[in-house]
Parts: sequence; structure tokens; C-alpha cells
Amino acid sequence: MDPIIVDPVDLTPLAQALVYGLAAIGPALGIGYLVGKAIESMARQPETAGMLRTTMFLGIAFVEALALFGFVLAFII
Repeated sequence: MDPIIVDPVDLTPLAQALVYGLAAIGPALGIGYLVGKAIESMARQPETAGMLRTTMFLGIAFVEALALFGFVLAFII
């Protein structure tokens, strides 16, 4: 019997897609939760809407930075 020769396959693109896909799940859930709670708070106390909106956008920026870290990590692989 002849030995089976397996051609090496470059799995780097698959790994990059998997890393970024998994890294994007957390920020997506975080932004959804953050915006939902901010809207709920604005509905309960409309007078604090300006302060809550500012804080919400800062939180979104910080959470979105996590997605960018995952994007950069995918390219480092």
C-alpha cells in the first residue's frame, strides 16, 4: 500500500475570519445591551436624557474599540 500524502493547506484566512467573527460577538452584544439600557433610562427619567446620551456614546466608543482590537488581532495572525 502506498502511504497517503496530504497536501498542506493554509488555514490562515479561516483562522483570521474565525478570530474576527468571535471578537465581534462581544462588542455587538455589549452595544445592544448598553443602548437598550440607556433608552430604558431615558424613558424613565427624560430630564437626564442629555447626560445619558453623552455617556452612552462614550460607552459605545469604548466597546467598539474592543471590536477594533479583534480586527487588528486577526491581521496579526
